[in-house]
Amino acid sequence: MPTDPPPPPSPEPAAVAHLPPAAFDRWYGGWDPLTPSTIAEFMDGFDRPWWITGGWSVEAFTGVSRPHEDMDVSILASDAEAFRLFLGDRWTPWNVDDSWFRPFDDRFPEVRPDSQLWIRRDAQSPWVLDVPLTPDTRGRWTNKRNPEHTEDLDDVTWVAPDGLRYARAEVALMFKAAQAREKDRWDAAVCLPMLSEESRAWLRGAVAAMDPSHAWLSSL
Repeated sequence: MPTDPPPPPSPEPAAVAHLPPAAFDRWYGGWDPLTPSTIAEFMDGFDRPWWITGGWSVEAFTGVSRPHEDMDVSILASDAEAFRLFLGDRWTPWNVDDSWFRPFDDRFPEVRPDSQLWIRRDAQSPWVLDVPLTPDTRGRWTNKRNPEHTEDLDDVTWVAPDGLRYARAEVALMFKAAQAREKDRWDAAVCLPMLSEESRAWLRGAVAAMDPSHAWLSSL
């Protein structure tokens, strides 16, 4: 009896993320990301919580624009299967983890709660959406950098004037502090002076818990 061909070998996602753009496009395909003006239509009908993270969430708070390489939308990890069913046959999600880069489908239905999903229509189409999963503890947002830190989702997100839900700026900066790429440092430089003292205290505590010697602490 014929069997399905084995899946292609899975590259290390860390290596994927650090490939030069031309090399990335050659091996994995390019990006044509959604934006805040198109994401609502894409997510229409998904009845679980979702919110915009990353650079777009910082921009929604500051009003200061910059180029964006992708669109990051997070969902609770416990809703990953519901999201896969929502995408149906219209889109093909891939799971990006520390040890694999593989289809998120009936063959591989399990995903780690702190991994992410990349979405495209098919192998000939560009990626349109990056979905970093957010671990949850009994439905509460859980900090993937510090699993003991949990909060109600409404306390770490906000609804902007455009009607979309975004990660609060201090939450986005906490995750950016873990990588501190050039764009992350730029976002921090623009955003930090605009944060309230309460937000700065939250960020200071979160970054200190992650790395007590982090360079950003001196700015907080």
